[in-house]
Amino acid sequence: MAELTRPVLPPRVMCLNNAGAPVARKLADALGLPLEGRAGRVDAADTYFDNGLDHARDLFAAGHPVIGVCSAGILIRAVASLLADKTTEPPVIAVAEDGTVVPLLGGHRGANRLAREVAGIIDGHAAVTTAGDIALGVALDEPPAGWRLANPEAAKSVMAKLLVGGGAIIEGEAHWLDSLPRGDGTKITITAAPHEPAIDELVFAPQLYTLGVGCSRNCPPGELAALVRETLIEANIAPAALAAIHSIDVKADEPAVLDLAGSLNVPLTFFDAQTLNAQTPRLATPSDVVFAEVGTHGVSEAAALCGVGPEGSLLVNKRKSANATCAIGQSLTPITELQGLKRGKVSLVGIGPGQSAWRTPEASRLIADADELVGYSLYIDLLGPLALGKSRQDFPLGGEEARCRYALEEAAKGRNIALICSGDAGIYAMGALVFELLDRGADEAGVSGPARRVEVVSAPGVSALQAAAARAGAPLGHDFCAISLSDLLTRRDDIIRRITSAAEGDFVIAFYNPVSKTRRTLLAEARDILLNHRPKDTPVLLATSLGRPEEQLRYRRLEDLQVDEVDMLTVVLIGSSHSKLAELGDGPRMYTPRGYARRIDGDLSERDVS
Repeated sequence: MAELTRPVLPPRVMCLNNAGAPVARKLADALGLPLEGRAGRVDAADTYFDNGLDHARDLFAAGHPVIGVCSAGILIRAVASLLADKTTEPPVIAVAEDGTVVPLLGGHRGANRLAREVAGIIDGHAAVTTAGDIALGVALDEPPAGWRLANPEAAKSVMAKLLVGGGAIIEGEAHWLDSLPRGDGTKITITAAPHEPAIDELVFAPQLYTLGVGCSRNCPPGELAALVRETLIEANIAPAALAAIHSIDVKADEPAVLDLAGSLNVPLTFFDAQTLNAQTPRLATPSDVVFAEVGTHGVSEAAALCGVGPEGSLLVNKRKSANATCAIGQSLTPITELQGLKRGKVSLVGIGPGQSAWRTPEASRLIADADELVGYSLYIDLLGPLALGKSRQDFPLGGEEARCRYALEEAAKGRNIALICSGDAGIYAMGALVFELLDRGADEAGVSGPARRVEVVSAPGVSALQAAAARAGAPLGHDFCAISLSDLLTRRDDIIRRITSAAEGDFVIAFYNPVSKTRRTLLAEARDILLNHRPKDTPVLLATSLGRPEEQLRYRRLEDLQVDEVDMLTVVLIGSSHSKLAELGDGPRMYTPRGYARRIDGDLSERDVS
């Protein structure tokens, strides 16, 4: 059983000092959550973080409601730079030691309800400041599960009008609006039918219906959309009254089906053929032909019936076009939970070198949304508190194909898997291997059919190359390349050929995987090849454990580069013949001129350097 909308992530309780620890502990225990405390400041937390501002920012960026037992100012400063859209931002709640609970952000996403719950736990007072909640007793822009506001753009003006008096005229039945003051001012309409709202009118649709769809492979998206649109019009049903779209699992990657769900902004789930075929006695138009093709006597009708459950019924029998079918199921009450499996998802997440400040908000959100984290144990450990409470599957170095295959096959079960990589997932990491497995045929040790239909997204990360360059100054100011010196997956002759080409081309070079316990000669060979093409005093940066407490930066001349001072956690950045190492007031800075000085002298045109 799946949630009707995107799952609300669990709150996180954080505390910054021992003075607030008793309140924080009471909250965490009552909510069934671990207590997260500032290292060195809180004695009895379940997990620790080093910096309160960074930790609150990470949680907020990931989409977690934040309950901070600390001053409101700390939380405000932590998340201020991330504020963008109040309709999507998670709740942020400040809890004072005296029991005052202040919802700072997220009133449109349950902050006021959460603040009242928190206040009840600690016998405190929720200082709710959202006008609608205080005066009206209900947030009209946040209807309960099973209901949808058809015209959310009008919510602000309608609530403002209600707040100045006059009450509302309510047409239709919705018990959750019973506390709303009545009058002859604003109109609120409750209907599952299409309805064009007047100015300052709100329309709420009870989500009583499910849409079952089927189509041939590569059905034109416009054809399915047109069939559904016509069917809804004839049935007098507004798209807002649809709780979900359902289909057979082999359509999990069908563009027409995915486009339909996106255009209607309706959740999409799938059923296997066996589950659908169990609905055969309830079908209006069972088909032996369909059974022979996909293993069920009906797709659209069966999917719609699965969606509304045994108490529901088929409202609209199968409608069809040349390549598509659809049917509508009806529930007796608004649907608050939907059946079936969501399309599985694998997120290729690059977390950067490890420092949380270098992890993108998108990466944090994908990690927070995931059902399970998969990766090399060190990389998952680097997530710190962000991985707290998450199911995880650790793999050793050398288990790269096993971890990618596991992620894809688990996603095939309808799960959301985050495949954690250091740096950027597409640079010497798991991204290419995931797509290779998806591209292989069944006879080439690829993945299962269901795994080939999962969604794969990739979040860019700060690569070691970028991190090293940023620490150094601007060594990548002109053309550069990256070469891995690992001959585990690449022939040694190919590596030597690439080094030689990069040397002849005078590229700045970043060497990844420069040495291992058993591979100690390639870096020295690379140095000697480069010395044939660029000066002996070419600057070299050895950047180790970037973004971590043990980070170390060392500069060398090319001729002085020694293999024994490099390890697998080191990126070796070698300048071109034009790279410089400048001794500045705050230390050495490595940079590679692009040629602006020559342009100023008149040697280059504007077009040459653009």
